[in-house]
Amino acid sequence: MKIIHWNCQGAFRKKKEALDFFKADILVISECESPQRLKYGKLIPKPTAHFWYGDSEHKGIAVFSYSSYKIEPLPVFNPKFRYIVPLLISNENEQFHLFAIWAMDDKKDRKSSYIGQVWKALEYYQKLLSESCILVGDFNSNQIWDKQSRVGNHTDVVNKLAENGIKSLYHDKYKEVHGQESEATFYLHRNKNKPYHMDYCFVSETLLKNGHKFSVGSFEKWIPFSDHSPLFIDLL
Repeated sequence: MKIIHWNCQGAFRKKKEALDFFKADILVISECESPQRLKYGKLIPKPTAHFWYGDSEHKGIAVFSYSSYKIEPLPVFNPKFRYIVPLLISNENEQFHLFAIWAMDDKKDRKSSYIGQVWKALEYYQKLLSESCILVGDFNSNQIWDKQSRVGNHTDVVNKLAENGIKSLYHDKYKEVHGQESEATFYLHRNKNKPYHMDYCFVSETLLKNGHKFSVGSFEKWIPFSDHSPLFIDLL
């Protein structure tokens, strides 16, 4: 199963073609416009299944299937934790929960912004973590910001996921520790000299029995499209 996550920085209808070489089964796209603006069949190929959630038709979070996988929002979804959306992904051979993540600011409760939002969502969805899960997206977080006042910091989130047998594919592949990543996924103001690692894919060990491949898109190839690089995930 091949998955791509990408914060496309808007206008995905003009950028989707750049991802086609990977032939992904599932796309998880942050800052994606609504299906109405995508105009399936005219601007981008119609997916076999899709889900989109957002406050504005111009930007939300989208999940597309270009394979046999079905996408179903779970009844337990709580829009209070936007955008951290639990979905059931399934075909005739398997099923798992996918959390599509675009961690946002919370102007009413600053301590619940970004990774604090993820932490509170994981507490709310705790029961789902004991089942096969993939959590993927723009977490807007790194361990280097742990000292900022939050209801739960980056290390808290990583530890909670580890307790449930869920690990980061980047860190598993490169054997690097959180906060010391050698590859960036985000470049502030699209400046190569301002790199940060803020996008992640965490996967339950139950889905990794046959191993995985993982890579981050290069700055040179992807910066014309977005300030984020895509994550390419292949669960073997």
